[in-house]
Amino acid sequence: MATTKKVPWDKPAPKKSRPTKLTSKSKAGAKAAATRAGRPYPSLVDNMNAAKKQRASRSPRKSKS
Repeated sequence: MATTKKVPWDKPAPKKSRPTKLTSKSKAGAKAAATRAGRPYPSLVDNMNAAKKQRASRSPRKSKS
């Protein structure tokens, strides 16, 4: 049984998640990633990676144990 992986633009947004507002630093990082890949502007994947890094750089989650 072959599994097919859906690309981000074919998946619906998660219901309970809030969008991450990119900071100017994150936008610059997405733009740099696009430039390294030879694109003139950031794609959805560049922006998703920038948002992921931005969320990770915030205070770490506290464990409930």
